[in-house]
Amino acid sequence: MKFETIKENGFEYIEAGEGPVVVLLHGLMGGLDNFEGIIEDLPKHGFKVVGPLLPLFEKPMLKTTIKHFTKYVHEFLEFKGFEKVTLLGNSLGGHISLVFAKEYPEMVESLVLTGSSGLYENAMGDSFPRRGDYDYIQTKTEEVFYDPKMATKKLVDHVFEIANKRESVIRLLAMAKSAIRHNMSKDIPKLDFPVCLIWGKQDGVTPPHVAEEFHNLFPQSDLYWIDQCGHSPMWEHPKEFLRILEEWLPQHVK
Repeated sequence: MKFETIKENGFEYIEAGEGPVVVLLHGLMGGLDNFEGIIEDLPKHGFKVVGPLLPLFEKPMLKTTIKHFTKYVHEFLEFKGFEKVTLLGNSLGGHISLVFAKEYPEMVESLVLTGSSGLYENAMGDSFPRRGDYDYIQTKTEEVFYDPKMATKKLVDHVFEIANKRESVIRLLAMAKSAIRHNMSKDIPKLDFPVCLIWGKQDGVTPPHVAEEFHNLFPQSDLYWIDQCGHSPMWEHPKEFLRILEEWLPQHVK
């Protein structure tokens, strides 16, 4: 990632721009570079973009839970002195956003969810991982995207490295179990914030019916589709993702 991170008070994060705060929360196998287009562009439209790097594979086993990382995000936002924010989460980051909104509703202005877990946890460990099988890891990584070329060698190498570390695999499974325990279907109808759902039409991890279920459960939400797009729309189609954000955010964020 070409953006330099800031390291202070035990946190590592990026920060750009001035204005209403949009907090980027990445997924289990993702990172801040997945949001590169947003980090570059959104500050030009009057928003402050902040993204903490979530230490998903660095915490003790007992803290490898969605509840712990929700608390971690809360501690980060308190450290930064932000009173009200928009949370933009992909995959596991979306799930953390949902639990955060349940636990700290006074701090949430709005939510943007893309390929979010929270209702349907197919993604986080069905037959994954197969240690030592690079071709299998490459295939599984390619399946995350509509365009398999998005699964670069660098990305596949990163996933392969995680899959071949016993400690990382145990944490993956711990997060998968935590996600199942934190199904949000009963809580979402109580989350009365403006919500923007941006979904890939060909998302095979959290399929289109998941987006529709989210849309039906939220008291106020807008659902946008991006065609020829998999599980990470902000990464695979950054221009279209930004077009939607730049239309939606000014209408719902003060």
